[in-house]
Amino acid sequence: MSTSVVGIDIGSVAIRAVELRDPDKAKPTLMRYAELPLPAGAVNRGEVIEANTVSSVLKQLWSTGGFSSKNVVLGMGNQRVLARDLTVPKMSQTRIRETLPYQVQEFLPVPVNEAILDFYPVSEETTDAGPMVHGLLIAAIKDAVLGNVRAVEKSGLTTTGVDLIPFALSRVLLRERHAAGTVAIIDIGASATTVVIATNGVPQFLRIIPAGGDDVTTALAQRLEIETAHAESLKRSVGLKTRVSDPKFQRPMEIINEVTSELLGSSRNTLDYFAQSRPESPVARILLTGGGAQLDGLPDALAELTRTPVAPVDPFAGLTISKTLQIEELRQNQSAILVALGLALGSAA
Repeated sequence: MSTSVVGIDIGSVAIRAVELRDPDKAKPTLMRYAELPLPAGAVNRGEVIEANTVSSVLKQLWSTGGFSSKNVVLGMGNQRVLARDLTVPKMSQTRIRETLPYQVQEFLPVPVNEAILDFYPVSEETTDAGPMVHGLLIAAIKDAVLGNVRAVEKSGLTTTGVDLIPFALSRVLLRERHAAGTVAIIDIGASATTVVIATNGVPQFLRIIPAGGDDVTTALAQRLEIETAHAESLKRSVGLKTRVSDPKFQRPMEIINEVTSELLGSSRNTLDYFAQSRPESPVARILLTGGGAQLDGLPDALAELTRTPVAPVDPFAGLTISKTLQIEELRQNQSAILVALGLALGSAA
């Protein structure tokens, strides 16, 4: 009997959902994809602010998208989520989780009882103190997670899991040939940029940078004193470049370069930090995704700044595509689909 699950990506500007049939099979089937815009302010950096508004949009999304399942997996990945390297004595995963509250308070910006804690094992090592497990401590602010869950369930859906967005990205992109070696995924969203670095498909490091494509739009709107919609259109038409033929685009070009350079610099610094801490695993290539990554000229600028090739991605490799979907249309929207698709794939874990 086939089963299906829906991954939901609640962004700052839109909600996106992907339905997969048989996500636990070797070749799941992508059944449906849909997205709807959100009113400004309903969601702030991945955290639901107006639950009634989000619930209403979700109901409309289910109606227009024709989703057959109400079982959903949510993603979390804003600045209310913290990830740190952590080494603990080897024991069962259950026991490790039970001991986390007693050893991680120093890493947390809030009391332990206000956070949801988890541990992602990466590798094992035998030391003088005995066998140890190296991994990632994942901590999320409880109110932020539960607020999103309540908004979703208010629309009549059932949350079967909450997953970390960086893991969802690595799950959907680091399959087959893309998994070999050390790879950095840089996902530039509207309000945050996610960097996850994996070796042979296993995430080793992640960081969430509190900057995204909307920062460029906001800077253009404020400094040029224009409407946000005009600023967004201007950003897309000018792109990231060093010269323009029309003098009226000179100032917008300078603003775009300034704000984007800060984001690219943060991404490069993140890769440099990883290289210094793990010199044995140099990043061989970058997989660049996200709506903010669509800025013309940005991939070349990132490759030049980091001296690392930026490789194309194919999130649909290894999937069966339903006959009701058009692969050309999916590829046009693949950056928007990635997170929701990875969340649905993770439901089988």
